Amino acid sequence: MNDNEERPVTIITGRVWKRKDGEPEGVHIFLVAADDDSAVRRALEALAAEGYAEAELDQIGDMQGEPDEEPHLSAYQGALEGEVSIVTFEEPF
Repeated sequence: MNDNEERPVTIITGRVWKRKDGEPEGVHIFLVAADDDSAVRRALEALAAEGYAEAELDQIGDMQGEPDEEPHLSAYQGALEGEVSIVTFEEPF
């Protein structure tokens, strides 16, 4: 991939905690980064900036097109605009 090509939107999935002893939330993080290491670093920085005390990141991959539904569609669009977009949800037990 050369510098003139658009980089794909990366999605990182996992769990986050606002407090170390709190309940986990599921998380999907959308961003554009040069490589996986940069993506993970930017994701962790964004989570810390949003007040998350702990994170377990499970999977990372490139999106194969934009999502069909909100809030993921807005997060995807935000990533295309240079943002690190965080979508949290109640994790099923």
